[in-house]
Amino acid sequence: MSTERGTAVHFGAGNIGRGFVGLLLHEAGYEVVFADVAAPLIDALAAADSYTVHEVGANATDHVVTNFRALNSAQDEAGVVAEIAKASIVTCAVGPNVLKFIAPVIAAGLEARPADAAPLAVMACENAINATDRLREFIVDALPSDTRDRTLAKAVFANTAVDRIVPAQPEGAGLDVTVETYFEWAIDRTPFGGAEPEIPGVHYVDGLAASIERKLFTVNTGHATVAYHGFLAGADKISDALAIPAVRSELESVLAETSDLLVRRHALDPEVHRAYVEAIIGRFENPHLPDTVTRVGRQPLRKLSRDERFVSPAAALAEDGTEPTALLDAMGAALRFDVADDEQSVALQALLRSDKTDAVIASEITGLDEQHPLHAAFADRVRSARA
Repeated sequence: MSTERGTAVHFGAGNIGRGFVGLLLHEAGYEVVFADVAAPLIDALAAADSYTVHEVGANATDHVVTNFRALNSAQDEAGVVAEIAKASIVTCAVGPNVLKFIAPVIAAGLEARPADAAPLAVMACENAINATDRLREFIVDALPSDTRDRTLAKAVFANTAVDRIVPAQPEGAGLDVTVETYFEWAIDRTPFGGAEPEIPGVHYVDGLAASIERKLFTVNTGHATVAYHGFLAGADKISDALAIPAVRSELESVLAETSDLLVRRHALDPEVHRAYVEAIIGRFENPHLPDTVTRVGRQPLRKLSRDERFVSPAAALAEDGTEPTALLDAMGAALRFDVADDEQSVALQALLRSDKTDAVIASEITGLDEQHPLHAAFADRVRSARA
């Protein structure tokens, strides 16, 4: 296949990178260059001519991905910099905490980019609010002050909202990826000034706040709620957890609270949003997705942090004078997520066993000070988890 639109460099060759972002960039006609630090994965991609993305669910189909290359960004940083210098697009799906590590490489690529080249589209595809803005801040920090403005002018930074459930993959899947049929990739068109990259399947919007929060506070909040309550109920798969009446009730209560916030904050049509919520719950019920509560619940400290799926909506509701009981209960369930092979779970349990006070632990986890109206109620959940 010829390169119709140039090169797209994508950081993160994991399941989301291969099964969602990389797939759409491939289908848009870009040659995709995967950059990652996982040597066995990069070596396998470099040796392969193709891999297949298998959809499961209604109207499922298989997609064969070709025309890609792979670079080890730890061992061949210069090679990645050279690719960025001539690329059309840079995307990433590495996790919000990794953005600071890829930013210096992107900064170096921008510095090496010819001044007369078309602006590089930089888009972070993470489960976080305004992740591209965060990435840009790290890039700014990595650039010399005397050339910073000239270098930043070589790029357009656009926030995105991404949504596709990509479960843990079966043993022996190799490079192939199993995904749900549904996906959404929304991009803020504003920074592009009418020159948005052509990516079929992408939804360009004027301003992204509503799209990001609708997805984060419904899909991500809901998914994690099922995971943590399902874990405590002894369920293995997400679909099994949702079949437990008490877990489903907790999910519905949580999404009622986030729906109240979203409808008021973004002037959403209540009926349209209710249909969206029902569709999301239907996705969680998909029996063809072998997703587990331990995979979805991993990294509980990140999921309980200030700008994430629980604390952000719960804090906003508390500031409005409403106690978000269901969200707090889900946060309390997250405190009991005790999985030995999850580093953050181990750290969380160690924190709960420490001699710090409930109030101090609550602040450390959520980033809220003791005067915040949500703090005392969450400190109560901390106290219960330690009992």
